[in-house]
Amino acid sequence: MNAPNPRAATTGMCARTALLTIEGLTIEARTGTGWSEIVHGVDLTLRRGEILGLIGESGAGKSTIGLAAMGHARDGCRISGGAIRFDGIELRTASEATRRALRGRRIAYVAQSAAASFNPAHRLIDQYAEAPVLHGVMRRAEAERDAAELYRRMRLPNPGEIGFRYPHQVSGGQLQRAMTAMAMACRPDLIIFDEPTTALDVTTQIEVLSAIRDIVRRFDTAAIYITHDLAVVAQMADRIKVLLKGREVEEAPTRRMLAAPREAYTKSLWAVRSFVRAPRPAPAPRATPVISVERVSAAYGRTPVLEDVSFDIHRGQTVAVVGESGSGKSTTARVITGLLPPSAGAVRLDGEVLAPRHGARPRQALRRVQMIYQSADTALNPKQRIREILGWPVQLYCGLKGKAREARVRALLEMIELDPDRYIDRLPGELSGGQKQRIGIARALAAEPDFIICDEVTSALDQLVAEGILRLLDRLQRELDLAYMFITHDIATVRAIADEVVVMQAGRVVEKGPKDAVFTPPHDPYTALLLASVPEMDPGWLTRVLAARDRAQP
Repeated sequence: MNAPNPRAATTGMCARTALLTIEGLTIEARTGTGWSEIVHGVDLTLRRGEILGLIGESGAGKSTIGLAAMGHARDGCRISGGAIRFDGIELRTASEATRRALRGRRIAYVAQSAAASFNPAHRLIDQYAEAPVLHGVMRRAEAERDAAELYRRMRLPNPGEIGFRYPHQVSGGQLQRAMTAMAMACRPDLIIFDEPTTALDVTTQIEVLSAIRDIVRRFDTAAIYITHDLAVVAQMADRIKVLLKGREVEEAPTRRMLAAPREAYTKSLWAVRSFVRAPRPAPAPRATPVISVERVSAAYGRTPVLEDVSFDIHRGQTVAVVGESGSGKSTTARVITGLLPPSAGAVRLDGEVLAPRHGARPRQALRRVQMIYQSADTALNPKQRIREILGWPVQLYCGLKGKAREARVRALLEMIELDPDRYIDRLPGELSGGQKQRIGIARALAAEPDFIICDEVTSALDQLVAEGILRLLDRLQRELDLAYMFITHDIATVRAIADEVVVMQAGRVVEKGPKDAVFTPPHDPYTALLLASVPEMDPGWLTRVLAARDRAQP
């Protein structure tokens, strides 16, 4: 791995001609009474080979500004003022044909949700090859060979074959890596990375960050890196711009920003993740678990994906399930919810065996087991307003109608800290990623369940909002005696909320037990690898990890 170029503060970088210049950018969002400004006069300059990190909490305008760099505004928004110049082309006044010719070829975008970005009816390789073939960059055969090479660099399994699968046939983390490779297919001049490692486990994240950084440097590509993960942006960005409610707070070279942020808001971002849940008393020795996974094995077709998986979850307890992409975490959740029947073993709810298939379970059993999905973009119906999204489970499981249903929906919105008057009639497309995820949480709570599977529930949220969600889930657990299965790749989250930890690898449980026991040496080798892969708030961390890995290879 080549060492990264010197940071943007160097004289050489500053002397380069700007590739992208944004001046006085204002963006408005449609409201019930007209238009409301959500981005307020933001400026941005980016040079070739430079990575600018955009950070800030949910609703800060990060993704909105990233899309504007392509001359695009999401549905319900419009670019109302300012200039956007890409390599001398004014994108605000350029024709749609001009902008379309640039997108994919010279400007690429890596979305936060890969599952919502791929066409489910086409193979990965077809979607990879479309842009380079359409823009005349390479022929189909060349594109297929290039895809295999980039898949290899992204550490995707069977890189020569995985492209011939459909999106639903790979894990969420693998799909995110495939989308990152697809954005790089035409070797664009500018790439907007919108939370590209959100869905990745820490071991895979290292490889993807390394590949992104290497390709950006090798091809002298400029990049905007949008993230709420401060440790990640520390590894990637030459400069960091902090945003709050559509306004710039401050901007500085990465090392200076990390060492000495000027503004109080930036300092508050640096100080997050103070929450650590109070430990729960251990369950009584003979207490019946609310959920028991008993020697479960499962397969997709003829491909085994789980083998002899067992663990218990008691009332009032949180069990965190960790492991890399494809380890079987979400597949275990699918078995518990009845979406994937096990080939062996059983799942029990309060000691009673659940029917293997979702459709064979009584409504009360369905009500008691709920799930918060990893991707709010694909979990929420884009054509339904929040009133309907939350109102349907309230009516289905609790029998509430009319004013009672409306009152419950409003109470759910208040629980997740969204103003009912502002959000109840919005569509999911009019919400930020963090807001959509909170709606997903409210929908699970609408059924008044006993057990909730939280599948990467905070992965799409910024640090401040994630901490608030963890506090909310903790309060609900104490008040309602809820049991949680927390699927996550964020070790900081595990340390904050877990009572017990289950470590999975390749469909098996490699280690399980109380959190302190699992995280205290000596570790299982795979657990040790996970813990060593957690990014640190040090710009040199990734370089050191990669160098250590290279030295360890024969």
